[in-house]
Amino acid sequence: IRESATLTRDVLEQHFNDLKGTLKKLLDERLMSLLQEVDAIEQQSIKPLDECQKLIEHGVSTADDLLRDGESAVHGDVGQRNEKLCSFTKKALHIQLDSLPEVPSLVDVPCLSAQLDDCLLTILKNQIFSHGTVASRPPVQLEEFVEKPGGILVRWCKVDDDFIPQDYRLQYRKSTASHFEDVYVGSETEFIVLHIDPNVDYQFRVCARGDGRQEWSPWSVPQFGHTTLVPHEWTTGLEGYSLSSRRNIALRNDSQSCGVLYSKAPTYFCGQTLTFRQVLSGQLIETVGQSDRRDSLGVCVEQQNGCDSLQRDKAVCISTNGAVFVNGKEMTNQLPPVTSGSTVTFDMEVVQLGPSSNEGGNFKLRVTISSNNREVVFDWVLDQCCGSLYFGCSFSYPGWKVLVF
Repeated sequence: IRESATLTRDVLEQHFNDLKGTLKKLLDERLMSLLQEVDAIEQQSIKPLDECQKLIEHGVSTADDLLRDGESAVHGDVGQRNEKLCSFTKKALHIQLDSLPEVPSLVDVPCLSAQLDDCLLTILKNQIFSHGTVASRPPVQLEEFVEKPGGILVRWCKVDDDFIPQDYRLQYRKSTASHFEDVYVGSETEFIVLHIDPNVDYQFRVCARGDGRQEWSPWSVPQFGHTTLVPHEWTTGLEGYSLSSRRNIALRNDSQSCGVLYSKAPTYFCGQTLTFRQVLSGQLIETVGQSDRRDSLGVCVEQQNGCDSLQRDKAVCISTNGAVFVNGKEMTNQLPPVTSGSTVTFDMEVVQLGPSSNEGGNFKLRVTISSNNREVVFDWVLDQCCGSLYFGCSFSYPGWKVLVF
């Protein structure tokens, strides 16, 4: 409680300090704009009046000079009086003392004033007093972390019965990082976060957006999750396949060479789910090429580099036409064909470990293969105990692209 309260105080203080700085900047900019407008009106309006004043002052100065000349002619010597009067008369005839510049009427002269409406303060007051809330409990919380190979399945749930969620927003960060980053936004309540380093703690948090709302809810209590499972990788060096930098995506290229592409190591364990799926988890069939009856996706006990398909002994697989093979034998039950966007999952659990059974083996796995909302369940009998399995794929034609995790 104390930690979240301290963090909330820091967030509130930082937010309102930022608002103060922004508001001051905006008010200063508006004040400067209005003052510049006053200066422009003043300079534009005062210019003709200044010119008029200069003309009037020049006329008055000229009249004063002429008046002094007339007084000097009247009161001067008798001998020079006629000459000065003649000069005064000529000068007076050339000066138009009865003309004045046009002076604008008083109503046409600008009279500046500031129009300030106090309603802005009322609007700001109402907005400020309703700005921000403090929530004691967020409406969604993190519920579960499930380890996946090179990833973590994160689940969350709604804890506020009155809250109607529209979208969820999941963020995470490495324990050594300082900032969270978005990893999922959508309506689902679970998401597999990929590219997770094994045995490293990651911190997660989730929030929600109410139905018809734009703002996000408060964040959930941050929680740590990790995975101890190394990521699935395809093996390198097979000529017919091109791999991504993380070696989790395999693309059947144009090479004429064919064969089974296996995993780098037997990283699939019973009790896990191995999934071929377009976006969220497992393996993704992103694009498809031309199909062949020997094409297959599945798991096996060991690598057999001389085979061109997983439709063999010590392997279970599904072909691209939906046929299911167990130890090389086709089952009567069939799944939908594998196409672009198809979802295929493998789930296995140990159901027998002991003396040899009637089928001749002493190790039995219950296998569930699901594809496009349909599934088949069967027992896979082996003559040896297998704690981990390889996965693999084989495609005869280019264009198939498989992501595994």
